[in-house]
Amino acid sequence: MNRVQKKELRQRQTSRQLMGIRQLTESGARTAGGELAFFLIRPDNLSVLSSEGIRGRIKALTDLLCATPEVRLLALDSRESFQRNKDWYSRRLEDEELPAIRELLRQDAAHLDEIQAATASAREFALVYRLEEMEEGTRLSFLRQTEQALHGLGFHARLASEQDIKRLLAVYYQQDVTTEYFENYDGERSANG
Repeated sequence: MNRVQKKELRQRQTSRQLMGIRQLTESGARTAGGELAFFLIRPDNLSVLSSEGIRGRIKALTDLLCATPEVRLLALDSRESFQRNKDWYSRRLEDEELPAIRELLRQDAAHLDEIQAATASAREFALVYRLEEMEEGTRLSFLRQTEQALHGLGFHARLASEQDIKRLLAVYYQQDVTTEYFENYDGERSANG
């Protein structure tokens, strides 16, 4: 297959095919490498814990990750990045000669810094489990036991929904943190009235 044919083939593939996803499931995705289940996690009350308490949580999560070879940690920004905007303001400040405009540019840049500081901890974490071939009942039991184990380690954990998976993929591939509902195909809301 030559380069032109490969390009045409890629253009005809869906987004899911390009990402290697065969199907989205209730709590994850089926890929060529098997089924993945996603747990959304966040630590509980870090702001009131002592440094020893925080170290204990980190050690517990480290032990979990080391003891379970089929689990991966996924960390994503769950807020927008303003770096390109901040770079633009810096370049613009260097070029601007009018003091009034320079002051407005400084104020805008400072406002972006305030927004970024206010959302500095806006990270989202997911544990991704590669599920072996299991019967449906066994798989559900494993997922519930895993969720309870995460709660026992002091984490708020929940099995991701299909919309959560779509949002994680959108953040990962497009840095899209603003969309709240993801359609299965373009124009789905219009088609459904």
